Amino acid sequence: MLRSLLVPVFIPSVLMSIAEYSLLPIIPASAQKLHATIPQAGIVAGLLMAGVLVADLPAGRLVDRIGERMAMIWGSVAGALGVLLVATSSNLWLMGAGVFALGIGVAIFALARHAFFAEHIPLDFRARALSLLGGTFRAGAFIGPLIGSALIHFWGVHSVYWLATGASLAAGVILLSTKPDRIKSTPVTQKGGIWATAKREAKPLMTLGVGAAILGAIRTTRQVGLPLWALVISLSPSESSLYIGLAGILDFALFYTSGQIMDRWGRFWAAVPPLAGLAILHIFIFAVHDGTGFLLMAGAMALANGFGSGIILTIGADLAPADARNEFLASYRLITDVGVASAPPLLSMLSGLFGLAGAMASFGFIGLFGAALMARNLPKYIPKPRR
Repeated sequence: MLRSLLVPVFIPSVLMSIAEYSLLPIIPASAQKLHATIPQAGIVAGLLMAGVLVADLPAGRLVDRIGERMAMIWGSVAGALGVLLVATSSNLWLMGAGVFALGIGVAIFALARHAFFAEHIPLDFRARALSLLGGTFRAGAFIGPLIGSALIHFWGVHSVYWLATGASLAAGVILLSTKPDRIKSTPVTQKGGIWATAKREAKPLMTLGVGAAILGAIRTTRQVGLPLWALVISLSPSESSLYIGLAGILDFALFYTSGQIMDRWGRFWAAVPPLAGLAILHIFIFAVHDGTGFLLMAGAMALANGFGSGIILTIGADLAPADARNEFLASYRLITDVGVASAPPLLSMLSGLFGLAGAMASFGFIGLFGAALMARNLPKYIPKPRR
């Protein structure tokens, strides 16, 4: 079954990730060309996540109305239109609108894909399927900037916009050419909508949903904090990039292993140890003073993160009730996305108060709380489907 999803699901996912991650590194520089200050460029870049947050809840209703396949098609089209607006914008307002539209497209596409897996992938190998899906994000995050860098070298920054547009549209074309019965829509759910479902499912959302949001946040502070710590210990950009890149290979190599752990021994083992491990490593980052220590820290964080690949998606799919999958996943994804979006500004604020080591340690203690929340509420065995 997983092999049958290669073309209709996994390849479009890689293409959408390439579109998103190839564009991210050049947004601030493009904003500066439109006379943005550094803070303004940061705001424009942050509008992508703002678009995701705004679209998370409405995306649940949209998927209910038009189905997963059509929602992914419209998400890819919205993403492509957003990139085109960025490419042709003559001022920061238009550019910001384009980045925001890309975020909306990403949110719609991601929720529809998540809902499809929650509904149609058998529980026996759900975690492996979602870990593979997590692997597509990592692949896009690696391939997109790599191709973008080569394109910039030969044809300039604007060529990356056409890469992102083409990748997003290609995802839509593949889905459009896929027979509807290959991506079946989730059955019509009960009346009441997202808020009624969120109220009914408040306990799992406020326990495991918050735990997943903390995991998303601490993963983000790892990505932001490690390059900043390299500056603190005076590593050159080339050296820190090399070490982070080597660690990224380890992270990518483990994504399927995480799914096997979850399907064989339960979700607990891919959630609690990785989150606790990341938290402890955040607390002890002050002990890193040179390149060797930095490489070891980056590798250890990648190892912890890799063993938890796909866990946020899998927990959401496990918790989603059969009579309101899309509505539940809309609320769940909003909570986890808030965790991811809030991490960089909170890390910046805490760094101003306590220094970077203190800020990373603060997130480490938050991570330990999240691990305790997961340990208390996640079953140590493989869950049964919710009805």
